Amino acid sequence: MAARKAGLGKGLESLIPVDHPDRGYPFIGVDQVSPNPDQPRRNFDDAALEGLAASIREVGVLQPVIVAETADGYVLVAGERRWRAARMAGLTDIPAVVRDANETGTLSEALIENVQREDLTALEEAAGYQQLLDDYGMTHEDVGSRVGKSRGAVTNALRLLTLPPAVQGMLERRELAAGAARALAGLEDEAYAVYIAERAVDQGWSVRQVEDAVRTRLGNATAPPKRTRAERPGPVIELESRLAEHLDAPVKIDYGTRGGKVVVRFRDLDALESIYRRMFGD
Repeated sequence: MAARKAGLGKGLESLIPVDHPDRGYPFIGVDQVSPNPDQPRRNFDDAALEGLAASIREVGVLQPVIVAETADGYVLVAGERRWRAARMAGLTDIPAVVRDANETGTLSEALIENVQREDLTALEEAAGYQQLLDDYGMTHEDVGSRVGKSRGAVTNALRLLTLPPAVQGMLERRELAAGAARALAGLEDEAYAVYIAERAVDQGWSVRQVEDAVRTRLGNATAPPKRTRAERPGPVIELESRLAEHLDAPVKIDYGTRGGKVVVRFRDLDALESIYRRMFGD
């Protein structure tokens, strides 16, 4: 695997023995790592893993797994989804934090410090938020309060991780602005999102031009013309925000003269199960 710039701050650097200074944190063999036998999670959605693997093939593993060293290699402390997706993507090594399991509380604080840095790419920042959600059980609101961002800002950042891998690559290489990428995250048609991103990069489009292209595409996708956000009724916007906060997931309400629909987006089956529990209390 080609070396890449590490996205780690001083908090992690003070805790991690750096074997590869050019990478910023040590890489260990994927086959040297074993899943944690005490991991309560046993089922991983193959489709969601393949999506993450596709992203890893394009931009690499943006956040390290956390492992504990044993006589036979390493045991995962946190990050099993990333490890499984890295294997699926064909990687031979993976960035890792090698520490004792009882130090993960300190590591979570270091990760929080890391995602507050100003020199991270937008995708690295989003991956850091996702790591705090996956590895430490935080909610969007928890992450926001810990890193000094609003819950909405965290949710919007996480939307970048739903982009097609090709678009993520343009974003990670800083060819595409984060604002343009966030606009593209609103498109369900991934092929069209890639097409618009490629045109934006090739022709030097502004964020506004990308937003206009997305708005035009969404407007042509339905028979009745859509209202712009400024024209949407205030109660609809308020309910959309309250639903998103209650479900801890991105929510969009499309409303028109013939009725409307509510769209709730989720990343994987675990996120869907969390939404179900918040809706029905089971």
